[in-house]
Amino acid sequence: MRGRFAHFGMLASGVLAFGSVATMTSAAKAPGGSCRVVAGSKLPADMNTALCAEVTRAIAEAVPGARFDAEVKVISSSRLAAKLVVDRQALPQQNFAVMDDRLDLDSIRRFARSLGEVAKAAKR
Repeated sequence: MRGRFAHFGMLASGVLAFGSVATMTSAAKAPGGSCRVVAGSKLPADMNTALCAEVTRAIAEAVPGARFDAEVKVISSSRLAAKLVVDRQALPQQNFAVMDDRLDLDSIRRFARSLGEVAKAAKR
């Protein structure tokens, strides 16, 4: 009887160990990333939210399943710079400026698409 309990205990601990390894592996491969805005007070609050939403969407579309970290610095109401890490690979800083006016939603979308293209090129 004692042998059966020991066998069951070993089997149960093996299943639990395998389950936790499988969970750690899937968590490491989970798609997504993070985005943060630095010096966002130079833009309206809703633009900061839109900025990260667009960057996250563009990178996720360009490199599905990649883990990324984007830090977007607002240099002025017409200039942005971004540091991007995709799957642990740091990419060169990306700069963006609007010469004729302030940043708007269309210019933020162009900037986000360009970050997506840079991330895609880095994955090749």
